[in-house]
Amino acid sequence: MSGSIWMPPGSRPDTLPAIPRQRTTPSWAQPDPLDELALRLDDFIAAAVHPDEIAALLESDGLSDDQIRERYGVKNSFALAEELYERVGRRYPEPEGPLQDPWRTGLLGCLLRGVVFALPGFGYVLGAPLLAGPHDDYGLPAGTVPLLAGALVGWTWNQGLAHRAYSWLGLGDRSAARRSLLLGAPVGALLGALVALAVAGSAHPVAVAFAAGQSVYLGAATVLLVMGRERALLLALLPMAAAAVVALVHSMPDAARAALLLGSLVAVAVLGLREVAFAGNAPKGHGPTSGPRLLASLPYALFGLATGVLVLYAALGDALADDTTGVVAAPAAVALTLSMGPAEWLLHRFRSGSLAGLRSSHTPRAFRRTTVLTAVRCLAAYLAALLALSLATSALWPDAPGIAGVRLAGLLLLGVVLWTGLLLQSFGAVSGAAAVCGAAALAQTLALLTHAAGPHWVALAVHGTAAAAQAVLVCGLLGRVTAHR
Repeated sequence: MSGSIWMPPGSRPDTLPAIPRQRTTPSWAQPDPLDELALRLDDFIAAAVHPDEIAALLESDGLSDDQIRERYGVKNSFALAEELYERVGRRYPEPEGPLQDPWRTGLLGCLLRGVVFALPGFGYVLGAPLLAGPHDDYGLPAGTVPLLAGALVGWTWNQGLAHRAYSWLGLGDRSAARRSLLLGAPVGALLGALVALAVAGSAHPVAVAFAAGQSVYLGAATVLLVMGRERALLLALLPMAAAAVVALVHSMPDAARAALLLGSLVAVAVLGLREVAFAGNAPKGHGPTSGPRLLASLPYALFGLATGVLVLYAALGDALADDTTGVVAAPAAVALTLSMGPAEWLLHRFRSGSLAGLRSSHTPRAFRRTTVLTAVRCLAAYLAALLALSLATSALWPDAPGIAGVRLAGLLLLGVVLWTGLLLQSFGAVSGAAAVCGAAALAQTLALLTHAAGPHWVALAVHGTAAAAQAVLVCGLLGRVTAHR
C-alpha cells in the first residue's frame, strides 16, 4: 500500500524504531594512564639512576597514595616509581652549558676555618696563670669546671643557632638570618655565663669571669662564621695568639695577659655586633612568610653537645686516668680542632664526587659502588690528616704525654665518629648522628663515674662502637639517590 512503512514480520505496528547506541571503545584500546604519565615524565625518568628519584618527584607534585591507587592501580608512590622506572629506558643526556657543582670549594678557605677554630685555644694558654690555684674537688686544674660547663652550653646553643641562621640563608632571607643571630647570640652568652657561675663552687672569681668571656666569644664568633667573615675573625685573634706564643718562651705580666685577652674579646664582639647591628631595622626578605621551625634546630644542638662532650673527654683523658700526673691532654683537642678544616673540605669533596657519580652511573649498583669508594677515600684522607696533626701537636706541646697505642687508636676512632657525623648531618640525617653521639657521650660519662676501666680503654670501646653504628647509618644512605640531591 502506497505510503505505508515496511516493518519486519512479527513486529508490532505501534513499536518505534530503535535508537542507535553509541559505540564504546574496547578496554584494550583505551590509553594506559601509566603510559601517559611515563610519556609526560620521559626525560626525567630516563635520566634517573634509581626509582627513589622518581618517587621524590611524584611526591613533590602532590600525588597522595590514595590518588595513586585510584588513578594508576598501584599501592603507593614507590610502587608507581618502580613501574615507571621499568617502562622507560635509561638515557643520560649531557646538560647544556658548563656543569654546575654547588659543592666545589677551595682547600685554603676550609683550612682557614680550621685555624680560626683552633686559635681560641691560645687564649687558654695566655690566661693559664690567671687561673692558677689548687686543683678542684674533681682533681682538675683550677677553674676547669666552670670553663667546661660554659663551653658545653655555648657549643650546644650556638650549634642550634647556626643551623637556624643557615636555614634562613637557604631560604634567601639574609635579614632574617641576621635577626636570629642578633637575638640568639646574646641569649647564648648569658646562658653560658650563668651556668658557669652556677657550677663554679669554690673556683676563683677570675675563672668565672674567664668563662663568661668565653661565652661572649662563642656567640660573637658564631655570628661571624655564619655570615662568612672568617678573615675578620682571624685578624681579631692573631694578636692574642701571637702573644700566647711569646708567653710560652718569655714571662709576661698578668696585667698584660688580661689586657690582651680582653682586647681580643672586645674586637670579636664588636665585629659580631657590627655584622648584625641593623638587622632589626632591615626590611624583611621576599622569601616564604613561614620560616624554619625552631624544633628543627634541636637535633643540631644535641649533636653539638654530644660531640663537645666526646672531644672534652679526649682532651681530659690523661687528667682522668688513675695513673696520671694530672696533665691535661690538650694536644688531642688541638689536633681535632685543626682537623675540622680538612674535614670540611673532604666533606665537600665527597658531595662533589657523589654528584659526579649521579651523572656518570647507569645503574643503582654502579652508583652505590661509586659513592662507597668516594666515602672511603675521603675518610682515609681525613684520618691521615688527623694522624699527622696529632703527632705534630704532641711533639710540639710542652710536657705533653706521647700519643700512641690505645690513646692514638681511640683518637682516630673519634675522628671517624666526627667525620661520619658531619656526613650524616649534610645528608639531613642529623637525628641519627645526634642519637649515636649522645649515647656514646652518656656511656663514656657513666663508665668514668663508675671507674669501670681506664679512660683510654673506655674511649676506645665507646668510639669504636659509635663509629660502627654511624658507618651503618652512612651505608644505608650512600646508595639512596635522593640523599645526594
